[in-house]
Amino acid sequence: MSRRQVLGAGTLAAAALGGSVLGAGDASAATPATRTGPATAAPVTERRARAVVVGTGFGGGVTALRLARAGVSTLVLERGRRWRTGPNATTFCRFATMDNRSAWLTDHPVVGGGNQTWTPYTGVLEPVVGNGMTAMCGAAVGGGSVMYHGMTLQPTRADFARSIPVAAGLYSELDLWAYPTVARMLGVSTIPSDILASDPYKSSRLFQQVAPQAGLTPFKVPLPVDWSYVRGELTGRYEPTYTTSDIAFGVNNGGKQSIDVTYLAQAEATGRVEVAPLHVVRDLALDANRRWVLSVDRIDTGGVVREQIRVTADAVFLNAGSPGTTRLLVKSRAKNLVPDLPDAIGTRWGNNGDRIWAWINPTGDAGTLQGGPACVGGADPGSPIPLNIIHAGSPVQSPGATALTVVGFGVVDGAGTWAYDAGQDDAVLTWPTGTDAALQALITARMRAIAAAGGGMMMDTNAGAPSTWHALGGVPMGDAVDLTGRVLGHKGLYVLDGARIPGSTGACNPSMTIAALAEHSMATIVRQDVGRVF
Repeated sequence: MSRRQVLGAGTLAAAALGGSVLGAGDASAATPATRTGPATAAPVTERRARAVVVGTGFGGGVTALRLARAGVSTLVLERGRRWRTGPNATTFCRFATMDNRSAWLTDHPVVGGGNQTWTPYTGVLEPVVGNGMTAMCGAAVGGGSVMYHGMTLQPTRADFARSIPVAAGLYSELDLWAYPTVARMLGVSTIPSDILASDPYKSSRLFQQVAPQAGLTPFKVPLPVDWSYVRGELTGRYEPTYTTSDIAFGVNNGGKQSIDVTYLAQAEATGRVEVAPLHVVRDLALDANRRWVLSVDRIDTGGVVREQIRVTADAVFLNAGSPGTTRLLVKSRAKNLVPDLPDAIGTRWGNNGDRIWAWINPTGDAGTLQGGPACVGGADPGSPIPLNIIHAGSPVQSPGATALTVVGFGVVDGAGTWAYDAGQDDAVLTWPTGTDAALQALITARMRAIAAAGGGMMMDTNAGAPSTWHALGGVPMGDAVDLTGRVLGHKGLYVLDGARIPGSTGACNPSMTIAALAEHSMATIVRQDVGRVF
């Protein structure tokens, strides 16, 4: 193969999971913290709320439902738009025909490269570019659950404790009821045998065959998928989406039990929850009456500010994702909008040990199509640092090459920090070079063992542009919030998303642990704070 073929195959394969992220200079046009329209000309509206939830991902969805079930009228603010899907829908763009629905308010692609340009739109993915690391963030009602592959993994007790030692004592209750609640709410199951045996899943079966030879123990990945939709694709009833792994920007056919159609739908059905899409929270302040004040821009799908809103609330639950929540609080502290915020805000951020590789030209038959979502993986129980390796299909292939996407993640220290930049009126991430070097050496060894056993070569797609889809930390438990997510020293202010988890989630992708911790915290908040604090 030529170098161009190798690089092309690696780029395309990695893009299935966002491994091929544009560099800092290219991605910098995505600037959600900067107003994109004439804010001074927009009318200002005052709103009052008992409780406000910022963000609609795993933390926000759980929070909204549990507040509603407790009888609390709740306003949910989400910067992204609502994306409705169904059989044979064309809601989301496809990778081969990428358009502005893929990217948050930028005029070019943010994954996979390409030279096309377009009119900026409130698309589903935003790269938050830092020093040494880019964090990929979802922007949609449902948060990152709309475009993630759905890996719903629960860490072991030991791996959880190694990642989040301050919360190790919570694991028994999480394991007893919180993790099972999340699994039930999302309808989690593993890929059925008949689907795994079908032609589009040859690449998944190939990974299963090779993994033991590389020292890995194969397992099926729990996923929030209604498999009848996949069977519908296999029989020709639905247009291919799952069976081609073309899900990087969302699943057109439905059947993906994401937060918007599970937790949020149930919350809205109570009549106590209002979800407000295209509402961007710019600042959080504490007024003289010690009530929370949010400065919000209501935007259109081109990013133009149509209305400025000042929301005053008794309680605020920050669930804007690790970068979003951290940036808001770092800004609030730097601008003295909220006095006496903990010094630990902006610290202990991590990338969950993410690394995305392309397995190019394996010897075995990977098929002409690679089905998804990421349904099989391999555990390394003897690794000195906990890690897991997952296979995910690639939606397109480079001519003359076959490429599979293989992702590793594991336990890593939260060494990243966020600092306020007055010129941007935003917080900027710094990820120290080499922080996860020991983990990445182990992941690299496993990837090379896979290629040695199964033929072909492995390409580290993150080598030149480190990135993560699993940003964690910035408002760590123990130092900035208590184990229930209460910001230390500030009644009525809570952080229940991945920002409170310092760095990693026990060699698993974070979604299930974020949601389980939110379930656990909300049970305490409903019991102790509702009717007293707010």
